[in-house]
Amino acid sequence: MTVFARTIVGETKAEEFKATLRELCPDFEEYVIGFLSGEIWSRPGLDKRTKSLITIPALMAMGRSKGLEFNIRLAANNGATREEITETFLHLAPYAGFPAAWEALSIAHKVFSEVG
Repeated sequence: MTVFARTIVGETKAEEFKATLRELCPDFEEYVIGFLSGEIWSRPGLDKRTKSLITIPALMAMGRSKGLEFNIRLAANNGATREEITETFLHLAPYAGFPAAWEALSIAHKVFSEVG
């Protein structure tokens, strides 16, 4: 796992995530770790908080709940506040659909409850 990936999710979460991907499909793990976290997330043009606040509404709009939950946790780790995350979903509701926003807000509520 890249050093960058470890810094955005933490050592333990990074290793758990990597093991899950490896179990599903080792090649997919390589793409996610090498390309997504190694190349895309490490680009210098945007800070990690901004990247997170772009990623979570995209996942909301596509209905990708597993990725959304993971990236809400990541957004909080990257400095996004609960208010910013919630507002992101509210802002996108008319564009992506209210049911998508409802699911995203429900997932965020679960994450916020666990994180404390």
